[in-house]
Amino acid sequence: MNRFYSRWLAASIVVGIGLGGAMAAAAQTAAGSTQRDVNQQQRIEQGLKSGQLSTAEAARLEQGQAHVDRMQQHALGDGSLSAGEQARLTAAQNRQSHAIRAERHNGVNGNPQSRSSRRMQRDVARNVHQQSRIEHGVQSGALTAHETARLEGRQAHAAQVEQRAARDGHLGPHEQRHIQRVDQRDSRSIYRKKHNGRVVG
Repeated sequence: MNRFYSRWLAASIVVGIGLGGAMAAAAQTAAGSTQRDVNQQQRIEQGLKSGQLSTAEAARLEQGQAHVDRMQQHALGDGSLSAGEQARLTAAQNRQSHAIRAERHNGVNGNPQSRSSRRMQRDVARNVHQQSRIEHGVQSGALTAHETARLEGRQAHAAQVEQRAARDGHLGPHEQRHIQRVDQRDSRSIYRKKHNGRVVG
């Protein structure tokens, strides 16, 4: 083995270790971020069930969730997460957390037994489930940062569809069927990306 090749091999190993460490760090940060997504969606669902949130309020909060998901998509799209991106993402999630609290304690009540609220409850429960599957994939290493970014983009789209459908405070059966079709496509995408053999190494 000549001296040049030895140096090249040593440098390659160092770079590989560095890249592996950066990918692992991005995955760990993504795991914390996706866990917050699960928590936020659970709080929206609980607010609907308790009557603290009306259908229209939940729709506004889904708009906020869509914004956070888009930020995750852009931040993780290159496979890494800089300190600045992490700080901006944390700030956005903190704002969303405050918004959920404000909407749940503003004295405006919803009717959890109304058809619109029950439909919205089911839609948000699916959001919780989808985000939990993404979070599990990140934690287990089954989802790379790139894959997580694409899935968060899909979650942003789903939340946007819910917001548009329910922003007037009414969520009808036709609107819910459209939301369900979007969710089913997203569910299949989560399954494919978790089982495609790509893992965080």
